[in-house]
Amino acid sequence: MDVPLYLRPRVEPPLASLLGAAPFLHSLVDALGSPLNVLLLETVAENAARFRAVYRRHRLTGRIYFAHKANRSSALVRRLAAEDPAAVGIDVASLEELRHALGCGFTGDRVMATGPKDAEFLWLAARVGATVNLDSPGELDRLAGLVRGHGLGRVRVLARLSGFESADGKNGAGTRLLSRRSRFGTPVRDADALWAALERHADAVELVGLAYHLDTTGLEEKARALEQCVLLMDACRRRGLAPRAVDIGGGFGVGYVADAGEWQRWTTALSEAVLGGRPPLTWRGHGYGLRNEGGTVRGTMALYPGHRPHAGPGYLDELLSLPAPVLGREPGTLLLEHLHDLHIEPGRSLVDQCGLSLARVLDVRSTGEEPGAHLVRLGMNAGDVSLEEHGVLMDPVLLPRGDARQDDGREGGEGAGAPVGVHLVGNLCLEADLITRRLVFLPRLPRAGDVLAFVNTAGYAMDFHAHQAQRQPSARTVAVEREGDSWRWCPDEDYWPITHPGGTPA
Repeated sequence: MDVPLYLRPRVEPPLASLLGAAPFLHSLVDALGSPLNVLLLETVAENAARFRAVYRRHRLTGRIYFAHKANRSSALVRRLAAEDPAAVGIDVASLEELRHALGCGFTGDRVMATGPKDAEFLWLAARVGATVNLDSPGELDRLAGLVRGHGLGRVRVLARLSGFESADGKNGAGTRLLSRRSRFGTPVRDADALWAALERHADAVELVGLAYHLDTTGLEEKARALEQCVLLMDACRRRGLAPRAVDIGGGFGVGYVADAGEWQRWTTALSEAVLGGRPPLTWRGHGYGLRNEGGTVRGTMALYPGHRPHAGPGYLDELLSLPAPVLGREPGTLLLEHLHDLHIEPGRSLVDQCGLSLARVLDVRSTGEEPGAHLVRLGMNAGDVSLEEHGVLMDPVLLPRGDARQDDGREGGEGAGAPVGVHLVGNLCLEADLITRRLVFLPRLPRAGDVLAFVNTAGYAMDFHAHQAQRQPSARTVAVEREGDSWRWCPDEDYWPITHPGGTPA
């Protein structure tokens, strides 16, 4: 076996303290089954506070809208509903998410309705006073028809834009596309028709701002889009419209891997393995988008950037501080000078370090193909922890059953204390049910009854694709809070951010 290629996860307090309470986590799995999701509620409030600190640094106002699609939890939504109403809202992308947010304590004026919208979704959003993030003039027409037809009040709307263009800095003639194509939002080239539609429906809707959501991590591309929104808002005001906010969506990112060197070594080794210069790092030589063409690596690595020096609030700070190309001013300064609010829609980054997914080890055996490698079958399937689905690679944390210092001298090569490479497989009768395609290195070979903890799964990985194929149980979710030197828990659906008369948080 080569030197282990670890991708150890970034773990910060209080998640680190929770992982240190292995007996408590084992007791949860014993009582509630495997797989099991565990949420740390105070962390989401702390993350919101970190984003607010960036707002204060740039002297900006506006609201943080949690992208509900990142996690189905009731406890997380209820905890955020208890935050400052002027500071924290929720972004819902379906009728059921809207109903859930309202049932968890959000009032309509704190809700942003985004995504594809059917008539029922639009009606309820308008009825409760939510802000509607419009993707097209057609959606605007449907909303205005519902408002008039049902005698509803005037609805606050944002116009979401896409297809941002900017003058080519290399030659003054022509333009070049700065943002990739998107099926969401109205292309900027059609903005005049959109403004005309907003004027036509002024009795039914009120334009309160412009929005965009770019599927990119590129800071410069987002800074250009933000600057163009500010310029377009000036054009709106010249037409008598009065937008006052820019919603820049989400995409602030999370750093999953603790060590930049480990991430660099692994991605370099993957290229070498694709070329045949070293043993495969993955199940049956999967290349994560890379391929060998005549001794040259081709393709694009389809992986989330595991190590990110600037993510979440740090990424937002960088974006607001990066001079934009046309006016040469920092976006934060532009917003402040124009007295515009800034809205953001973080999902993954707002639940960073908020949760983990636990799975019991059911069986361990040799692969029979790769020397020293083993198959570890878990009490979960790929739908329960969809890290691979989102290109997120990081090692799980091994939580041994009982005393981890005991070496039981099992057969199978490596002793209990020796690092070992394993393939993690799920509980479905499918060859494709792989928890991770890559060879994962653990500090020792697991044994049946141990638990593997996949950390930082609250954003998209925890329940985004969960299902009950073959009648296997999908993960239950619990909320945990620190209570002195121990931990207390309750089912996700039973958590409310209130205090009992005795002073104990519910």
